[in-house]
Amino acid sequence: MHEVLQRLDNVAKRVGRPRPRLLAVSKTQPAAAIAELAALGQRAFGENYVQEAAGKQALLAQPGLEWHLIGHLQSNKAREAATLFDWVQTVDRGKLVTALARYRPAGSPPLNVLIQVNIDDEASKHGCQPEDVPALAAAIAAEPRLVLRGLMAIPAPLPDPERRRDAFHRMKTLFDTLAAQHPQADTLSMGMSDDYELAIAEGATMVRVGTALFGARPRKPETT
Repeated sequence: MHEVLQRLDNVAKRVGRPRPRLLAVSKTQPAAAIAELAALGQRAFGENYVQEAAGKQALLAQPGLEWHLIGHLQSNKAREAATLFDWVQTVDRGKLVTALARYRPAGSPPLNVLIQVNIDDEASKHGCQPEDVPALAAAIAAEPRLVLRGLMAIPAPLPDPERRRDAFHRMKTLFDTLAAQHPQADTLSMGMSDDYELAIAEGATMVRVGTALFGARPRKPETT
């Protein structure tokens, strides 16, 4: 983990940006692997599946860990997600806003929410269109049990780095517009193990790294 943090530091210094937060993408990884990283000081972990995350949380039961949902959220899983997670990074429609706000427990802090944007308009990916961000942001900001923290995107894995850079640049422009309207929005989650350098250069404040921390992922479990 320390090697990854050092690389983030080096990239950030080279491009003149602050070092982004590191989100360890722990989907499909066993609870023991998460515990190992937690022992080294990592606190934020990203999961794709509600049920998988619930099982790991039950096994770990470690205070101070921060759980992020980074996979697509079905409406029928909103109640569980609102209870289990500290952050939901994949809000892309108004129905989810309403459900997460309704089910967030009164005794828990407000749920941190990112709007997922389908920045390259890929048919195979979830996320709202860029022009839908203002309305979704207003809906989230109006809910006292939610906190609008910013935007998240997974740009198309294009082989041309400059085309990937353009997607990250467009996300930063969209984020700056959002933050001007909603000053509490402070998080731009973009960039993964193979492209986080480009994302940091364009202004990512959080990068989602799995392979570089855990190695190749084991086969995806059956539960969703």
